[in-house]
Amino acid sequence: MKTTNLELAQKAKEASKKAYVPYSHFPVGAAFVSTDGKIVTGCNIENASFGLSNCAERTAIFKAISDGISEFSALAIYGETNEPISPCGACRQVLVEFCSEEMPVYLVSKDLTIKATTVGALLPYSFRTLD
Repeated sequence: MKTTNLELAQKAKEASKKAYVPYSHFPVGAAFVSTDGKIVTGCNIENASFGLSNCAERTAIFKAISDGISEFSALAIYGETNEPISPCGACRQVLVEFCSEEMPVYLVSKDLTIKATTVGALLPYSFRTLD
């Protein structure tokens, strides 16, 4: 059964509830769906040394890769924001590394408004290894 963008958005929202955000108080959740239908979630995890914090998107993708999941069909990112949330530059670069440029990315606000985009649209002219 195929996961809808609204179902994926809801999974990202649920993931945000697990965020560790004692400094920013800004929970974010992410949910990937693999090409075989598995859903992998992640949340942002902060640290008193801010550079050691990790975003929800990278938490989810690193978790998936470490579990042997490496092919993705969509991503939803949820934030407690009035407008759909957008990933940071570091997360965009990680998405380019592991996802196709055509993969849908659903940016989600707190009222579950969804803005659809793609990995390629989020980071045009991305850095890639030379082939």
